[in-house]
Amino acid sequence: MMKVIVITAPDFLPDEAESVRILLSEGADRVHLRKPGSCEADFRRLIESIPEEFYPSLTLQDHVGLAVEYGIGGVHLNSRNPSVPEGFHGLVSRSCHSLEEVVTHKTEDYLFLSPIYDSISKTGYHSAFSPESLESAVGVIGPRIMALGGVRPENLPELREYGFGGAAFLGYIWKDATPKEAAERIRKIREILLEDK
Repeated sequence: MMKVIVITAPDFLPDEAESVRILLSEGADRVHLRKPGSCEADFRRLIESIPEEFYPSLTLQDHVGLAVEYGIGGVHLNSRNPSVPEGFHGLVSRSCHSLEEVVTHKTEDYLFLSPIYDSISKTGYHSAFSPESLESAVGVIGPRIMALGGVRPENLPELREYGFGGAAFLGYIWKDATPKEAAERIRKIREILLEDK
């Protein structure tokens, strides 16, 4: 089955730790904690407010050195965090914005490729890929490539056809959502994946 990854909103949200717990309980495979520009103290508070049993299913996209200290299961490499912290032995992921870039990164456990669709959370941030370019990317798009950018549940069958191993959700999950609504949205994603088997 396709992997379901949720990336947190860039700003700290009310009841966010509870939302993360619910999302992982309701079927998200991983949650990426992404807070660019956050201070370490606020980031620590978020980590510490999530039950430890969920730490293996978390990935840090900021303050990645904390992954070793807290026993977090993943780190995400990007321009802010270009290398794996010393002593870290969990999952490693990375963001890519072109098919050419995907080809150059062979050692990470999985890669995000974005933006696949027009963004839900960023106005004016449009898809960088045509359906034709994705259809012709045989051998590049595969099980370790996750679609990111404007992904909605109804896109999942198409993404499976392109060969993606999963999808990452941000705007669809968090836009105007309470923890209960976020849970309903992750359940809808899981329902569609089960229907599309």
